Amino acid sequence: MLKVEHLTKVYPGGTVALKDLSFEVADGEFLVIIGLSGSGKSTLLRCINRLIDPTEGKVILDGIDVTASKGAELRHIRRKIGMIFQHFNLVKRSTVLTNVLNGRLGYLNPWTSTLGLFPAEEKKRAYDALKRLGIDDKIESRADALSGGQQQRVGIARTLMQEPTLILADEPVASLDPVLAHSIMQYLERLNKEDEVTVICSLHYLDLIQRYATRVIGLKDGIKVFEGLPSEINREKFKEIYGEEAQDIRATALE
Repeated sequence: MLKVEHLTKVYPGGTVALKDLSFEVADGEFLVIIGLSGSGKSTLLRCINRLIDPTEGKVILDGIDVTASKGAELRHIRRKIGMIFQHFNLVKRSTVLTNVLNGRLGYLNPWTSTLGLFPAEEKKRAYDALKRLGIDDKIESRADALSGGQQQRVGIARTLMQEPTLILADEPVASLDPVLAHSIMQYLERLNKEDEVTVICSLHYLDLIQRYATRVIGLKDGIKVFEGLPSEINREKFKEIYGEEAQDIRATALE
């Protein structure tokens, strides 16, 4: 169970990114966060895993106050929270294998892993993760030699190495075309259903929201303006969240 309680984030200069935001996420949910760019989606995800420190409020994961945690306790918490980024965040000049093994750093001896010395069982774990994502044939390729969809699958495989109980996905398909977007979302859905991993994902496409989300939270100027089922988001509600000038943004559904 994740609890976000009265979360506020004010950046230096006075920009209010989040304002008194509260909600809960049950284990096994696929929660989608929606809103315009600048509405606070990325800030929220980064506050949950403490990549950004909130100004006020609490994030409580499985009874532990993440916002108050420090040192070894915070490292242990982060080990169980996977993060998937819009622009993949891979080490471009490193191989696919090395990038995936980087997801295991929280479990390994820092001295040997810094030298690129990984135990055979960890390499086997990385290979299995890549095979699950259908990209094991690229294991020795450089990351910058891959397509956008392939790079995002490597990012998901890297997250798998953490054995996460929670995955935060920050607009994971924004850089991809609609067909690839569905492909990546299907991988996340499998992790959610087969591995019972809770997923919190920020998205824009209405079709993806209605297809994959179990629940939706809408943000506008850092304030929660909607919380409910994806079926409740019709065109009128969509424009209420995104503004009257918003287009009916849709991704092409797979046949």
